[in-house]
Amino acid sequence: MKQKDDNKHDKPLKPNDKSSKVVPMGIMFVVLCGFSFYLGGIFCSEKDRFTSTQEVAKSVESPRKSISTSVQVKTVSFPQCSADYQDYTPCTDPKRWMKYGRHRLTFMERHCPPAFDRKECLVPPPDGYKEPIRWPKSKNECWYRNVPYDWINKQKSNQHWLRKEGEKFYFPGGGTMFPNGVSAYVDLMQNLIPGMKDGTIRTAIDTGCGVASWGGDLLDRGILTVSLAPRDNHEAQVQFALERGIPAILGIISTQRLPFPSNSFDMAHCSRCLIPWTEFGGIYLLEVHRILRPGGFWVLSGPPVNYENRWRGWNTTVEEQKSDYEKLQELLTSMCFKLYNKKDDIAVWQKSTDNNCYKQLDTPDNYPPKCDDGTEPDSAWYTPLRPCVVVPDPKNKKSSLKAIAKWPERLHVAPERVADVRGGSDGAFNHDDSKWKSRVKHYKKLLPALGTNKIRNVMDMNTVYGGLAAALVEDPLWVMNVVSSYASNTLPVVFDRGLIGTFHDWCEAFSTYPRTYDLLHVDGLFTTESHRCDMKYVLLEMDRILRPNGYVIIRESSYFVDAIATIAKGMKWGCHKESTEYDIETEKVLICQKKLWYSKQSS
Repeated sequence: MKQKDDNKHDKPLKPNDKSSKVVPMGIMFVVLCGFSFYLGGIFCSEKDRFTSTQEVAKSVESPRKSISTSVQVKTVSFPQCSADYQDYTPCTDPKRWMKYGRHRLTFMERHCPPAFDRKECLVPPPDGYKEPIRWPKSKNECWYRNVPYDWINKQKSNQHWLRKEGEKFYFPGGGTMFPNGVSAYVDLMQNLIPGMKDGTIRTAIDTGCGVASWGGDLLDRGILTVSLAPRDNHEAQVQFALERGIPAILGIISTQRLPFPSNSFDMAHCSRCLIPWTEFGGIYLLEVHRILRPGGFWVLSGPPVNYENRWRGWNTTVEEQKSDYEKLQELLTSMCFKLYNKKDDIAVWQKSTDNNCYKQLDTPDNYPPKCDDGTEPDSAWYTPLRPCVVVPDPKNKKSSLKAIAKWPERLHVAPERVADVRGGSDGAFNHDDSKWKSRVKHYKKLLPALGTNKIRNVMDMNTVYGGLAAALVEDPLWVMNVVSSYASNTLPVVFDRGLIGTFHDWCEAFSTYPRTYDLLHVDGLFTTESHRCDMKYVLLEMDRILRPNGYVIIRESSYFVDAIATIAKGMKWGCHKESTEYDIETEKVLICQKKLWYSKQSS
């Protein structure tokens, strides 16, 4: 019997001998999967090459050198979108809201159209559009025809958010909680939070920003604010903010995390923003806790703060408002916030810097609980909100507000969290910082408008450490630093430097209105993402968010530059190809300008 079995293995396999095939095929499958995983780890992100000095050198000597040809595309001419697309925001489109749920305003979150429904047309400006007013004058006025929305002017006229006079909107600095103007409001806030005066507080987020008067006032005080508001049918809050030259982004705290890493902002603010903080288990407040760095401040003005004196004007009862305030205080205490200061209509809480506070969350049946170890604190791209507390990593002792360097020193100090980046180090950070100073010097030769008031709103579409923004910090502009949701997580480093940014996937539309940026900067984006994203759609999205007469700097492999220039011509851009500061053949700089044109349907 045994002899028979031995002989059987000496024979060729029969076609139906399945059991003999399974093992070697299984082994081969495992080997191939392992090899694919290994290759994926090496090539998953072009950006990882820039995280150390050695890898920077490798990127210059990358396979691009072996490329003797370039991508060829046919000449194309894109039609104009119809006039009703002048304020088209593809992923937050009110025309598609009815397809989504009403629970917690889910319909106002990002819902991008399917590939077959993408628009291949150029978004027109409104009839009568003019080149925007230059900074700093733009902070106080803008052209009515550029943002032709009267709703706020009519509905909030008694609160002085804005007023229309002739062809312009003016922004007097009013607001629901700013009866004496936004400057007086911020003066009081500074008295309550001394760190606003000495560079301790540098980055802030304003949830429910109105026309961004709070963020605009803070710019004069050295504090950089992300003004956040959802897309709506009539208010256009974010569009007003960006037209004024104030940083802003479309967004809402609903069912998904905001597109920011944990422990990033120094301060968060809500001025009667109408967010129900204590509802749904306090899940919205848990998100504010996640994005605030230890020692950071949460500022609330409006209900239920100062309910003792204000409740009559809120169409409520003193008992109801007292109960709401007590619930809020209890919830904040459970998240390791302490009441820091309070006066009149403003209350300030501070997030604890002592991780021992979070031990209370280990108690069984405690609410809210700690997030489990499987919940990545920085995961923030289509990541659902969870009813749990993200506990700051105890190893990041220098990331708290009291430990991090003050502004502006923190801009050029290698943050502690650079060590969390694969290949990251102080040396890699310093090299990147130096490299961008050299690049910006070269860019200003190629584009003389850079550094003047012709360029105010800037986006670095695929940054690593925010080097471009750091090199431009003395110029009259601000930079939205974008880190790909598929790249190494370097955005915490950007925030630790005192800069602002967001996660994004460039296969989709960005969370902003059309015509909101003066300059878009791209560094190797098409090389990095061409395997995932169609170049045509990325460029059409760039055209949507770029202002007429705005500029684009595309630093890219020679393999892609000619194809980009061809598509750009079809979008009515004028481009010219230039050498890099190193004058290497494998990489070029494309300088483009979008032309101002008007819809053929305009009256």
